[in-house]
Order: sequence, then structure tokens, then C-alpha cells
Amino acid sequence: MFPGEHATTRPDHPAVIMSGSGEVVTYRELDAEANRVARVFRSLGLQPGDHVAFCLENHPRFLALAWGADYAGLYYTAMSSRLTTEEMAYIIGDCGARAFVTSAYKRDQAAELAGALGPDVALYLLGDPLAGYEDWDAALAGQAPTPIDEDRVEGRDMLYSSGTTGRPKGVAVPLPDAPLGTGDGVYALVAALFAGTAESVYLSPAPLYHAAPLRFCMAFLRLGATVSSQGSYPGIAPSIM
Repeated sequence: MFPGEHATTRPDHPAVIMSGSGEVVTYRELDAEANRVARVFRSLGLQPGDHVAFCLENHPRFLALAWGADYAGLYYTAMSSRLTTEEMAYIIGDCGARAFVTSAYKRDQAAELAGALGPDVALYLLGDPLAGYEDWDAALAGQAPTPIDEDRVEGRDMLYSSGTTGRPKGVAVPLPDAPLGTGDGVYALVAALFAGTAESVYLSPAPLYHAAPLRFCMAFLRLGATVSSQGSYPGIAPSIM
């Protein structure tokens, strides 16, 4: 399953709630933006198996970006919002990202990155204009909120280790070669062991770029549940309510 299926049956059901601000993203809104994201990436010539990267704080549109990459069949690397400029440049180059999306939260480092990355990486900023970056909202506005094609395939995250014993290392797993909506092991765990359903509310107070928070949030969204995310990172564990 994937958000687009729930957008058809329960379009106004909350998909994401930002617990700090109370902002709500419905399944209709999540799916529409994910479709636009997928179309932006395809407009760059990216095809299934290609790579994108992004670095944002816990933002209400973070998960739409991840789903858009997934809809397009891409590998996507969510990067820590606490990385240095040099660390960000290394990961973007190492994973072979063809596009990089960041936010005004990382504006200063984004400006430094603009001169450090090659011309083959398309740069986008969510927020105020910045030299070297295209406006992410404008890029999305130019795309339709409909699926890119009928035979979409699953993308997959490719996340990096912390790099405490050297350079961070990307953990690459082959793409599933399966239709969009094919669940993974985390989805099975959430549905079976945790008894997650479309009526669940999953609280994820951790940084969304981390493997477990990102993958569990994506799994609950496959179920049609509501994910509640916090913009700050208090030291408490995620839970199901």
C-alpha cells in the first residue's frame, strides 16, 4: 500500500500532524505533493534506480519528499540536518545524487554547497530564494498532482552510517523490483507485531532523517495511519497510541 490508495478512500484523513504547530497534512495533500515531487525528479531525466538526496529539519513536507522519491522508483538519502558542509558534500557526491533538496534551516551551509557541488546536481531550496538554487515550491507548482505513470515501481532509502570510525558509509540494498505499494520488512513488522492499522496514531519525536523514525513513519503511512512528528528532538522513544 502507499498514500495514494488512502487518498482515494479517505482523502481528508490526517496523514501527518506536526505536534508543535498543529499543522495537518491530509492524505490527499500528501499524495498530491508526492506526485509533484516525482514529476520534478522525472523532469530532470531521473529514472528508477537513480539517486536523490535531501537535508531538512523535521518539516511538515519531509515525508512527501520521501514518498515522491519512492513514487519515482529512486534511491533517496535523507541526511542529518546537523552535518557540516564538508560532510554534506561528501555524502551527496558519494551516493551519486542527481538532485539535492534542502530548506532555509540549512541556508548558510546550502550557500557554501552551491559552489562545492558539480553542475550535474540539481539544487533546490524550500524557503527564501538563494543563489544557485531553484525554488522548490515553484518547481512543484509547475507539475501536475497526478501519478507519473500507471506502472510505478518502488524506490528505497539509502541511508548513511554515523561515520564515527571514519567516513560515513551508505548502506545500499537492491531496489525491490516490485510495483509501488509493495511493503517491506518494517511494514510487515508494524502490521503484524505492533498491530498497526489505519486508525493508529504513531508518535515519532525523533529526527526523521534517522533510519528507524523514517522507516517506521513510512510504514505507518502505508497503513493509512496518522504520523505525529515533532520539530525538536526530545529524548523520548517513539510509541503507538
